Amino acid sequence: MQFSSNKSYLLRAIYEWIVDNGGTPHVVIFADNPKVSVPQHYVENGKIVLNISPTAAQGLLIDTDGISFSARFGGKPFTIFSPIGAVMALYASENNEGLSFEPEDDVPPDSPTLESVPDISSKKKPSKKRPSLKVVK
Repeated sequence: MQFSSNKSYLLRAIYEWIVDNGGTPHVVIFADNPKVSVPQHYVENGKIVLNISPTAAQGLLIDTDGISFSARFGGKPFTIFSPIGAVMALYASENNEGLSFEPEDDVPPDSPTLESVPDISSKKKPSKKRPSLKVVK
């Protein structure tokens, strides 16, 4: 029996875990994927980091097809969509705990690596602790 990808299930579980612990979930998306719909002026090095907390992302849906929600960028509403295969990581911004993923079939093989994700924590007080994302296979 062939099982479907477990990535969407892991993303939902990590999202709930972060929110239940009072954290702010952020998702890293490979924005150069042609199926991704994000505001392009926020894309850096082919990736975008988005706050998907309940107060920032309206109508968040994480299913086997992808992640979708509505958010405001510069005061303007925007509908976000990313196929599951373009999701590179989901983590709590407070401590960088979460999961990172290898790109899937619908993401080009030359996609950027997670190490080149922009550091969004620079707007907060500097942390002496290094990020601790772990790859789950």
